[in-house]
Amino acid sequence: MRLRSWLSISLSVFILLGGTAAVYMLDQRWDNPVVEAASALGKPGMNPSAAQVKHSLKELIQVDQKKVVSIEVDVEEGKATGSGFIYNDKGDIVTNAHVVLDATGITVKASDGSLYVGKLIGINPEKDIALLRAEGLAGREPLAIDAETNVDIGDEVMAFGSPLGLDNTVTTGIISGVDRDFEIEETNYKGLYQISAPITHGNSGGPLVLQASGKVIGINTAVQEQGAIGFSIPIGQVKAMLEAWSQHPDEELAKRSTATSGTGGTDNEVYTKEAMSDGADYIVQRFYESIGSKDYVNAYSLLGSDWQTKTDYEAFRKGYLYTLEVYIKNISITSADSQSAIVDVIIEATEDKQGSDVVVNSYSVQYTVKPENGLLKLISGKGKKL
Repeated sequence: MRLRSWLSISLSVFILLGGTAAVYMLDQRWDNPVVEAASALGKPGMNPSAAQVKHSLKELIQVDQKKVVSIEVDVEEGKATGSGFIYNDKGDIVTNAHVVLDATGITVKASDGSLYVGKLIGINPEKDIALLRAEGLAGREPLAIDAETNVDIGDEVMAFGSPLGLDNTVTTGIISGVDRDFEIEETNYKGLYQISAPITHGNSGGPLVLQASGKVIGINTAVQEQGAIGFSIPIGQVKAMLEAWSQHPDEELAKRSTATSGTGGTDNEVYTKEAMSDGADYIVQRFYESIGSKDYVNAYSLLGSDWQTKTDYEAFRKGYLYTLEVYIKNISITSADSQSAIVDVIIEATEDKQGSDVVVNSYSVQYTVKPENGLLKLISGKGKKL
């Protein structure tokens, strides 16, 4: 994916970490960012205990990743991007204030590639926290919040977001420090979590999730100039503020932030060729991740209504019961516009032939992806064995 343009921000900050170190907001350019993409593909030969642990973590990532969004913001200087997560069933999205400050238009992209107009309903630059509302996401399951657990050094965490424009990325690490304080211009950070999970610009506003529970404990916010040290705002510090904004939205703020959103503020009419390509790529990968993890219900839900009418769930599930593992060897967008995309994919499938040896077969498959009722779906597919 192409890296989207960002506001140029040069900030110097001093923090007390046994000495003085410069800290920059996540919007700064990093030469060698380290990111770890979530994968649903297992490896042969893994011992049972290791496989069980990895599968558990993989499932946790797949569940939480569906509730994380990427955010594109129109500002006077151009475009900015960041991350966020679904906070409640009203379609409210938590993010950082610096992601949406001075926004004249906001587009929210869900994990399935669907696009929605977002409006800013609450913001506090001093705390670097903001709340958006994307009405098209109302009813979606939110990420669970944990504002009570006493997080300690060594606790394992996951940082979700879209660093460098790479949607649906997750990195892992630990809580490496607590109660970190520093200032950046008008923002006064206090009591932040210090994390070892790599983050960079584009991660701003994404959730920090405790691995032990799968619940949000923080909002990823800043990163040290040198080294892989990130910082997150504890969710408990801002929960009351978020609840107040959700119950009493700032309507004037909402109007200003949607001045140029999309095409007149209508959800699902804001697809660009790039957005359609990104969404189509993601939905095909998600389909095979679901097949690989035997989540047939989720895989079936990605099919369009006409495909589901022609193939009921039991027949669909039966067709994949003996697929042990799926590996995507190549995926490419053959064509795309604001209405649809054609995706070509070559997969390698490990299959149990029932009574014979396990075999590995390669297939070439082509999918048509289109929006249906606000969500990108696999409308049709045709393939052949290689």
